[in-house]
Amino acid sequence: MPTIRPSTDADLPAITAIYGHHVLHGTGTFETTPPTEAEMAARRADVLAKGLPWLVIEDGGRVAGYAYCQWFKPRPAYRFSAEDSIYLHPEAAGKGLGRQLLSALIDKAEAAGVRKLIAVIGDSANAGSIGVHRALGFKQVGTIASCGWKFGRWLDIVLMDRVVGAGDGSSPEA
Repeated sequence: MPTIRPSTDADLPAITAIYGHHVLHGTGTFETTPPTEAEMAARRADVLAKGLPWLVIEDGGRVAGYAYCQWFKPRPAYRFSAEDSIYLHPEAAGKGLGRQLLSALIDKAEAAGVRKLIAVIGDSANAGSIGVHRALGFKQVGTIASCGWKFGRWLDIVLMDRVVGAGDGSSPEA
């Protein structure tokens, strides 16, 4: 049975390896050089320092994926909108783990005060990421064509969003 929990420092080697695989072999991220474990630790620390969630899913005793959200933009007016990121170990794909992990992230984001989650999905052919987001209530709100160059070809990004909690139905500062 998979377990979803907050990430720890001990998860950083697995997180770094999972992301490194996607950087080198996938189009879901437009990074082209895998970050070091120290860089991933700094990214995680930044997310956690902002009171936002960084989760892992364990399956069979190992980290099978991770997800986190980060403020969408640094300006104060965006302080209730966050961008989600989710990455699975390649052997974990297609097992429903992404859906479980993203669902847990949505709950934790709401608890952190997020009212809107935004997915910026690399590659309009990224059916797995688009599908898991759609299954959890995200709506496609746009595509930016040919804005990234990776693996010798132009790639789109797909923009999706989802209301979290009360969304814009009430003031978040009440």
